[in-house]
Amino acid sequence: MTWILLFAAAAFEVVWALALKSSDGFSNPLPTAIFGVGVVASMVLLALAMRDLPVGTAYAVWTGTGAVGTAILGIVYFGDSATVQRLAAIALVATGIVWLALTE
Repeated sequence: MTWILLFAAAAFEVVWALALKSSDGFSNPLPTAIFGVGVVASMVLLALAMRDLPVGTAYAVWTGTGAVGTAILGIVYFGDSATVQRLAAIALVATGIVWLALTE
C-alpha cells in the first residue's frame, strides 16, 4: 500500500506540473485550481508514504517519477523536444528509480 501511495503522489506531481505550465503564470483560473489541488494531494500522499519509507527513498522516487512523467507528457502535450539525448536521459532517470525502489 505504501508504494501505491507514493506512486499516486508522483502522479499528482505530474498533474500539478502540467497544470502549472497551463496556468500561464497563474493567470488561467482552471489550471491554477488544478495546480493547487494537485500540489496538496501530492504532498499529502507523499507524507503518508513517508510513514513507512525512508525519506531519501520516498523523496527520490517521488521526484524522479514525477520528473519522468512530466517530461514524457511535456513531449506529448506541449511539443517539448524529444531528441535521442533527452529520451536517453529520461530513461536513465527511470532506471535509477526502478533500481532504488528494488533496493528498498
